[in-house]
Amino acid sequence: MDVKIEQSWKDILSNEFEKDYFKKLTDFVRNEYLSGKTIYPEPKNIFNAFNLCPFDKVKVVIIGQDPYHEPNQAHGLCFSVENGIDLPPSLINIYKEIESDIGHKSITNGDLTSWAEQGVLLLNSTLTVQAHIAASHSGKGWETFTDSVIRAVAENKKHIVYMLWGSFAQKKAEFVDKNENLVLTSAHPSPLSAYRGFFGNHHFSRANEYLIKNGNLPVNW
Repeated sequence: MDVKIEQSWKDILSNEFEKDYFKKLTDFVRNEYLSGKTIYPEPKNIFNAFNLCPFDKVKVVIIGQDPYHEPNQAHGLCFSVENGIDLPPSLINIYKEIESDIGHKSITNGDLTSWAEQGVLLLNSTLTVQAHIAASHSGKGWETFTDSVIRAVAENKKHIVYMLWGSFAQKKAEFVDKNENLVLTSAHPSPLSAYRGFFGNHHFSRANEYLIKNGNLPVNW
C-alpha cells in the first residue's frame, strides 16, 4: 500500500502497511472523510508527526491520546495547535512547567512544529477524529498502528527519552526498555490532573540532561 508518509518511516513500517487491519483502517478513514462529516486533522496532516520528525532524528517521544476535535486545532502533532489558535488548557500547563523547570518561557503560540523538527515525535495514539466527538475514531485500528510505531522506535533505537503523561501514555510504552532509554512518567497536564504530579516533574530539564549525556543535542523547548 502506498502510504503518504516520510520515507524513513515508510521503510521501517513497510510491513505494517500491508496488514489486514491497516487496510481496513485506511478504508474506514477514507470513508469518514468522504461521508460529509467533519474529520480532523486535514488529510494532508494525518502523518504530520512523522513527516516533521524522520525516524533517524527521533530522540524524544511524547504520547497523546487523540487529536483535538474542535475547529482549526488539530494538525497532526499531539498537544499542538496551529499558530493563532487559542492555547488548549493542557498545553498552557505544559508551558507553565517548562518555564518553572528551565527558567524561561517556551514559544508563545501553540504550534509545536519546532519541537518536531528537533527530533521530538509528537504522537497521538489515534490519528483522526470526528469533529466535536472525542475518541470517535478509537478502536478502528489506529492504536495498533501507533503501538507498532513505538515498538519500531524501541527495537531500533536506544537512548531515547519517553515522556509519558497519564496512565494511558504509560501503558502505551510498556515494551520500552528502561535500561536503554529514559522513561519519564507523571500525571497528565490536563487541568484535572496537572496538580497531582505533572507540575514539578522537571521532565524537560531531565530530558535535556540525558540527551547531552548520550551525545545528543538538547531540545530548545
